[in-house]
Amino acid sequence: MHAKPSPQHRVDDAVLPELDLRWLPSPEPMLRALAAAEALLPGQTVQVLTPLMPLPLLDALASRGMRTTAFALPTGGARVLIRCPDGDDAASA
Repeated sequence: MHAKPSPQHRVDDAVLPELDLRWLPSPEPMLRALAAAEALLPGQTVQVLTPLMPLPLLDALASRGMRTTAFALPTGGARVLIRCPDGDDAASA
């Protein structure tokens, strides 16, 4: 099964790329979200849709220094915004 391409969504007046990982078997959603996060350049953001609130993913991203925000979706699953900090983020942390 492949990740479904999803339309891009606007968050805070920015259009962010989105990966829909909700239909993938475990552990694919976590592995693909981590790969997407690692591919980010400083200051870039990606959003992923996961089949449930991904607490292990959030912990793994935090340990890698990524900034995250997760929202539960009304239809189930979660939308996770993953941001690679830039120099300004590191100075304010």
